[in-house]
Amino acid sequence: MKKLALILVIIGALNWLLVGLFQWDLVSAIFGGESLRASSFLSRVIYAIVGIAGLYAISFLFSNREPASAK
Repeated sequence: MKKLALILVIIGALNWLLVGLFQWDLVSAIFGGESLRASSFLSRVIYAIVGIAGLYAISFLFSNREPASAK
């Protein structure tokens, strides 16, 4: 369940990256709706930062770390 949640978060972040860089909404394009978004420069920068965080989160899918035990 954790991996599924992480995958959904990554997909959402990558969609925001596309909105931030290209003003194009992939989810709206796939499921119908307005795929082009007009956004302010500051909001596009924030969307791009969230998208970059999503790219970084992809590495979490392939890590086999065990949670730290409470002492």
